[in-house]
Amino acid sequence: MTKISPSILSADFAELISDINDVKNGGAEYLHIDVMDGNFVPNISIGIPVVESLRRATDMFLDVHLMIDRPHRYVKKFCKAGADLVTFHLEADQPQDIFEAIKAVRECGKKVGLSIKPRTPAETLIPYLPLIDLVLVMTVEPGFGGQSFMHDQIPKISAVREMIGKFNPSCELEVDGGVDPATAKLCKDAGADVLVAGSAVFKTKDRKAAIEAIRNA
Repeated sequence: MTKISPSILSADFAELISDINDVKNGGAEYLHIDVMDGNFVPNISIGIPVVESLRRATDMFLDVHLMIDRPHRYVKKFCKAGADLVTFHLEADQPQDIFEAIKAVRECGKKVGLSIKPRTPAETLIPYLPLIDLVLVMTVEPGFGGQSFMHDQIPKISAVREMIGKFNPSCELEVDGGVDPATAKLCKDAGADVLVAGSAVFKTKDRKAAIEAIRNA
């Protein structure tokens, strides 16, 4: 069954806990937390204190997506703050530091993921695939919510699915960017296991119906 990870970037931050409880009760398996530093991406969002607060407020699986420069400096802090899964970008660090960050998350007893931007070839993931729990394929340029799905990323999703099957069959494949019931079907057909949805969930009144529409697309 496809897992749904609503992105709080599209939630009402004045009603954040209520919104989180809404998607939890609506059947979402993960809660996607976008962390942006204004450097790796041209936007600033939230950081470690918010993850700590969310950990105290919910027992949902915290799917933390670091869109930050040189993430090896911070992954342990996000683990200690309460992240269940820490995903960071392959493009944000040197290869030796990517390996260091993967090791650091593992040492904290948490799951670790790697993300790639739309212009990054799928093959760049190969050296890391046996070591990680999840690959996140971005189907928009990271940095802002509400963007349109980039249909030219479908072949990449399929390629990553094939590589996962070869190098690490237990690894999950997550897709983030412009996901709604229409694009969710394309992602699922290409092999996605986890779908991140922001506006398509939080900008609707019936979050349960929105989650089910994406899951069952």
